[in-house]
Amino acid sequence: MRFLSRRLVMPYDLNYAGSLFGGRVLQWIDEESAIYAICKLDTNVLVTKHIGAVTFESPAMQGDIVEFGLVTKSVGRTSITVTCLVRNKVTKKTICLADDIVFVKLDPDTREPTPHGKTLEMFAEATF
Repeated sequence: MRFLSRRLVMPYDLNYAGSLFGGRVLQWIDEESAIYAICKLDTNVLVTKHIGAVTFESPAMQGDIVEFGLVTKSVGRTSITVTCLVRNKVTKKTICLADDIVFVKLDPDTREPTPHGKTLEMFAEATF
């Protein structure tokens, strides 16, 4: 798994208990995963179809740097499924794991699912 992006936990990212708000990290996961899928499929006409199990394991606090690790789990005819691991940059402790995040490529005119022409094997050697 490659860790491709980082964010600094700011005061406006916190919940009432003073730790990173779960809704904020879910927003970041969706955005980071979408960017990853867009780069892999060479298209920005994607939608989030599904986010599977999300497991929160440890808190992040103000001032922590969190990083996002992403990996392609599977590739369908019109979709790509990724896993996103969010961890503390310094301690490497897992903050959150989001599994089975599915993005679907849409035709820009009809907004219907359309084949992307990629396979999982195409990503085996790919690097950013």
